[in-house]
Amino acid sequence: MSAGRLNGAVAIVTGASAGIGETTAITFGREGASVAVVGRTTGEIERVAGIITAAGGNAFAVRADVTRGAEVEAMVNAVMRKWGRVDILVNGVGGWQKLAPITDIADEDWDGIITLNLKSAFLCIRAVSKIMIAQKHGRIINMASQSGIGPNTGTNSNIPYACSKAAIIVLTKHLAKQLGPDGITVNTVSPGTTLTPRVAKVWDLPTQQKKAAGNPLRCLVEPQDSADACLFLVSNEAKHVTGVNLNVNAGSAMV
Repeated sequence: MSAGRLNGAVAIVTGASAGIGETTAITFGREGASVAVVGRTTGEIERVAGIITAAGGNAFAVRADVTRGAEVEAMVNAVMRKWGRVDILVNGVGGWQKLAPITDIADEDWDGIITLNLKSAFLCIRAVSKIMIAQKHGRIINMASQSGIGPNTGTNSNIPYACSKAAIIVLTKHLAKQLGPDGITVNTVSPGTTLTPRVAKVWDLPTQQKKAAGNPLRCLVEPQDSADACLFLVSNEAKHVTGVNLNVNAGSAMV
């Protein structure tokens, strides 16, 4: 593989079995990083790792439920045994439920989404920050969402999801201040609604065209757009960029 922007770096990408996480892992591998492809479905993370290695990159699949502290520690330890360092962490894992008014949100719905989207990031950052502090270098990216900035145009919002993503944005800013003296940057990428394979199955072509027409750039965001934003933030070009929430949404929200 020819020289890339991340040659020599070791990256952990969670939620890497599909969508933005998968595309980010493949992009990092193409740019020369050694990539730990992390997810809960063994077959899917092995598939993504295989794509990277087939293209001449370096990757291995690590199965872990990143909402569980012990599994996060075991995952990070596996990466350290294999490569001896961690330079990049992308907290790409996340999910949501159906839209519902506040009166219809069950305790378990709230707890489940906060755990999946927020606690997982906390656990992963806690584990890798110890390593990055010792290295005096690191790049951390937290995937948030346009929902974490403000409500959508409909009557109902996905409140647990939005709150978890808003918390991610604030967590990023606090960590950027705390970890900056140790040479660690912490940033957030907030995609708008992204045309992942899952979304493409739900939206037919007329719906996609209608959604695109509502954005100032008259297009829909695709997974590669967010992966490229992540690549910039972990590259040397962004060495002095920290505490930033980078919106990738074709202009659908400008804040």
